[in-house]
Amino acid sequence: MPPSLRCCAPLSANGRGTTPGTGRLRLCRRRAPALARRAFAGGDDDDARRVAQPRAVRRPRGENVLMCGRYATSRSDTELADALGAAKIVGEEPGPSWNVAPTQLVRVALARAPREEPEADPVRQLCTVKWGLVPSWAKDVKIGTRMINARAETITSKNAFKAAARKRRCIVPADGYYEWQKNDDGTKTPFFLHADGDLVAMAGLYELWPDPAKREDDPDRWLWTCTILTTTATDALGHIHDRSPVVLPPGEMREAWLDPEMSKPEDVDALLASIPDPALVPREVSIAVNNPRNNSPDLIEPVHHS
Repeated sequence: MPPSLRCCAPLSANGRGTTPGTGRLRLCRRRAPALARRAFAGGDDDDARRVAQPRAVRRPRGENVLMCGRYATSRSDTELADALGAAKIVGEEPGPSWNVAPTQLVRVALARAPREEPEADPVRQLCTVKWGLVPSWAKDVKIGTRMINARAETITSKNAFKAAARKRRCIVPADGYYEWQKNDDGTKTPFFLHADGDLVAMAGLYELWPDPAKREDDPDRWLWTCTILTTTATDALGHIHDRSPVVLPPGEMREAWLDPEMSKPEDVDALLASIPDPALVPREVSIAVNNPRNNSPDLIEPVHHS
C-alpha cells in the first residue's frame, strides 16, 4: 500500500529540477522544459502534448489545444495552509517562484488519512509533488511530461485520469498564471491572469507511482505527481486563449473537491459543471517571462507602453 501521508518528493537545492536525457535524444529533451513552460497541454492520454518527443511526432501547428504552462506562487506555506484549510504542512517549503514550469516540484493541498493511521479520517495537508502526472500503471515516468494538464470534460472517462478523478483530487495554489496571446504578425504577447490579489485555486489531480527499482519498504519508492485541469475559457479570457485552468472559488466547491467521500464519476462531473467562470484579470507583462531562467517579482508587473 502507498504511504498515506508521505507526499514530499525530495527537493533539490532550489526546490526545482528536471532530469536530463542522453545522446541525440537529449538534444530533444533539452528543449522539452522550455517547450513545456510555454503551454499547458490539452491533457488526456489521447490528446496530450508530446513535449519531450522528436519534432516529427509533435502535433501539427494548426491544432490549437494548448494554453500557458507557467504560473506564479509567492505565498508562504503558512499562508497557503490558512487559505486552504490545511491542518498539516509536509516537507520543506520550496519558496516563492514567479516562473513555475512543468516537471518542477510544486505545492498542492489534498486530503488523505495519516500514514501511520490508514483507517483514520483524512487529514488535509499541504505537500510537494512533481508537476506532470504519472499514472500508477505507467511503465516509465517520462509519461508525466505529457500529463501536465487534464481536460475537465473527460477526466472521469480517460484511463490516465479516471482513478485519480474519483479518489485523488487536489488544489494547486497560485497567485496567477501566464498566457501568450498570438498576434496577427506571428508574435506573441505574454499576459498574467490573476484574481486581483486573491488566491487562484486551480483544480488538480494527483497520483502515486511505485518505482520498480526500489524496495517495497523504501519510503522514497513512491513518486507523487499532479496535473492541472483545464476547461473552455470564458469570453473574458477566450480572446487570449481558448483554454484556461479550472479555478475553484472559495467555500463549498473547494471543500467538495477535496472531499474523499465524493467518489462517483457522475458527482465529480456535476461539480465541475457547476463551477462558475472565474473572475480573472489579464495583465500584459514583459517578454522577460519568455525566458524560463528569469524568476523575479518583476515578471508579474504590468507593461507600460509609451
